[in-house]
Amino acid sequence: MAGRYTLDDLLAIMARLRDPERGCPWDVQQDFATIAPYTLEEAYEVADAIDRDDFDDLREELGDLLLQVVFHAQMASERGLFDFADVAHGIADKMRRRHPHVFGEERYEDGEAQARAWEAIKAAERAERGHAHDGSALAGISRGLPEWKRAAKLQQRAASVGFEWREPGPVLDKLAEEVDEVRTEFAAGADVDRLEDELGDVLFVTANLARHAGVDFSRALRRANAKFERRFRQMETLAASEGRPLAERSLQEQEALWQQAKRAE
Repeated sequence: MAGRYTLDDLLAIMARLRDPERGCPWDVQQDFATIAPYTLEEAYEVADAIDRDDFDDLREELGDLLLQVVFHAQMASERGLFDFADVAHGIADKMRRRHPHVFGEERYEDGEAQARAWEAIKAAERAERGHAHDGSALAGISRGLPEWKRAAKLQQRAASVGFEWREPGPVLDKLAEEVDEVRTEFAAGADVDRLEDELGDVLFVTANLARHAGVDFSRALRRANAKFERRFRQMETLAASEGRPLAERSLQEQEALWQQAKRAE
């Protein structure tokens, strides 16, 4: 085919893949629930490409993520629910509606005022869609979010009405308090439910600390994972170069290799 493929071509390809008679059997068998995990996976792969500054990979991963949107839209179109054009119209309309200071005459004093207005607009949208009235500042936070993200949103909403420490110091103190409570539960031989509860508090406060620092919790954890993997692999290489695999070494010897790998960075 001459020239570059367009969005219309992609929509046509997906429609063909879903054709019951001429399409791909695997694609035809899928539904919203079976495709949802792939949608999440592709979103994370986009984030990974950004973390690695790999823009060739980012272009490809964005295409994979776009395919997920096209896939869901095609399945919805087959059921007479909506199509891709409806999706595009909906998000364009939402962006204009939620940015009256850009596309209208509204003016905000600062970013905080804009954030409050954003939440007010979202609340009005929920009411217009007929959602049951919920006057809580926490209304409308999706339960489908990754839990770390939901924690951050809960904390952000609470902060919007003043329920927040203004400085990181008290958050750090709270984190130390929660860690001490975990120590106490371990020492007492607590059951898994108690430990889960206390560890959950530690993670919740950690998410709050990340928010105060302006750090994305997920990105920070991805960096920690990458650092651990890099150092552990270096430990394995060092151990192998000395003729004794890592698994045959004591914890003390392994710790020495860890420190060596750390110093080499």
